[in-house]
Amino acid sequence: MVIDLSKENSILSQFIAELRDAGIQKDSMRFRRNVERIGEIFAYEISKKLVYKGTEVTTPLGVAPVQQLEKQPVLASILRAGLPLHNGLLNYFDKAENAFVSAYRKHHKDGSFDIQIEYMSGPSLNGKVLVLCDPMIATGSSAVLAYKALLKRGIPEHTHLVAIIASIEGLDYVKKNLPGNVTIWLGAIDDELTAQAYIVPGLGDAGDLAFGIKD
Repeated sequence: MVIDLSKENSILSQFIAELRDAGIQKDSMRFRRNVERIGEIFAYEISKKLVYKGTEVTTPLGVAPVQQLEKQPVLASILRAGLPLHNGLLNYFDKAENAFVSAYRKHHKDGSFDIQIEYMSGPSLNGKVLVLCDPMIATGSSAVLAYKALLKRGIPEHTHLVAIIASIEGLDYVKKNLPGNVTIWLGAIDDELTAQAYIVPGLGDAGDLAFGIKD
């Protein structure tokens, strides 16, 4: 299932517009904060799909019936670009367990590249809800490889894949290569993917914009 939040106008549209704006995005602190706020919006929307249980809390004046999450999700991000998005999710799912995957593009002399997974940490995923975030789904390879790497920690009950912007090509790839129990959440879908695998119009390199240019 694909849920594209851009189909309805909300403040999310404003935050994504600022991420794309070449002038505004020069402010790396604002860029990170906008990504974080987008993560909070995704967390709220995902929370509507989770399972709740009825319980009671004691107030200063009595007892109130309430609904609380039956179990907390596991939040996972692809380093380093996924960190601000992860923080936004964690602001809402503040009791969640966390996992991290390091993925990078290993470039070759002919201009091609492979996605390399270097590092992974996290709890058991067996029977849990996994929320995997990657700000940009360009080719889709990073998201798919990160998901498969995380399966070494167990099989989640359901997975929510979160991305701010995806290319059509990347979206098609993840749909074909991820199982049916994965819900894909997007803030926008862009038509073009360049030969260098950059989304157009996109916003540039999310990791560099958030944390500075890497050598």
